[in-house]
Amino acid sequence: MITRRNFLATSLGALAAPALIGCSKAGDSVAGGHLLTATDVHVADYPTVTAVKWIGQTLERETGGRLRLRQYHSGQLGRESEAIDMARFGAIDITRVYSGALNNAFPLTQALCLPYVFDSVAHMRAALDGGVADAVLRGFESRDLVGLAIYDSGARCFYNTKHPIVAPQDLRGLKLRVASSDIFIQLMRLFGANPTPMSLGDTFSGMETHMIDGAENNMRSFHSSRHFEAAHYWSQSDHSYAPDVLLMSRASYDQLRPDDRQLLLETARASVKVMREQWDASEDAARKAVVDFGVKTNEVDLVAFRKAADPLLQEYLKQPELAAMVSRIRDLA
Repeated sequence: MITRRNFLATSLGALAAPALIGCSKAGDSVAGGHLLTATDVHVADYPTVTAVKWIGQTLERETGGRLRLRQYHSGQLGRESEAIDMARFGAIDITRVYSGALNNAFPLTQALCLPYVFDSVAHMRAALDGGVADAVLRGFESRDLVGLAIYDSGARCFYNTKHPIVAPQDLRGLKLRVASSDIFIQLMRLFGANPTPMSLGDTFSGMETHMIDGAENNMRSFHSSRHFEAAHYWSQSDHSYAPDVLLMSRASYDQLRPDDRQLLLETARASVKVMREQWDASEDAARKAVVDFGVKTNEVDLVAFRKAADPLLQEYLKQPELAAMVSRIRDLA
């Protein structure tokens, strides 16, 4: 069974010795074909994982088995921040990453994460399909990556172990897990919470040991990570619709034949529809499951939350490129 340690050891060893790259790293040649490696921190039935699995099945079918894809889900190869670097240096081929984890290195992704930029899932999808996704994906070319697709991931909301959150003042003093993103750290502070950057995999134990009081995430992740077993309060704040991004190593992409590159790009774009269908069905099921378990859900004072978040939004809008992107998004509301 492959482990993250021996995978990294063989992959990075291959990177250090170019003659071995084709034998022991991602994107290797196998029996005249090409084997791609993909990674995701989410579980096997998570919509982004199933969408990438569909990509692999499609590539294998369309090329008669010449292109194949091997997936490592459930964080088998490490955290998202590690996966980004592994893809940049060609240790893995493809990775799915939450856009908040990309904000600092790829500033244009900030437009997708800012609070209350999107009004709904429908608005987000319309904006992404209306050219916003293409513009953001082009931005990865400067850092040894290829943007394949943007997968939406629902509304991010609050959940915690203490009490319902109705207004920003209800967050005061709560220690909340956030991704390592300046936007989310600053936003939690504006709301009065104490942001604690932490990996998704450490969040459950963090709540159980009272290191943190809760987190913010989408309903599907709240359920699949089983965080609902520790946090019994879900508050529908919809403060961000930050989507996920499917990225590929530029080195691995360049190793493909031109026609295979085109097929991969087209298949990745087509997988967005697959992912959305899976998302819509599984999100409804996840919400029912956590409510049946006993999680208490509530609506929030959206006017108050929007007002509290506005100073952060206005600060980021001072950047012309971000302002133009946000204006484009708002025009498609």
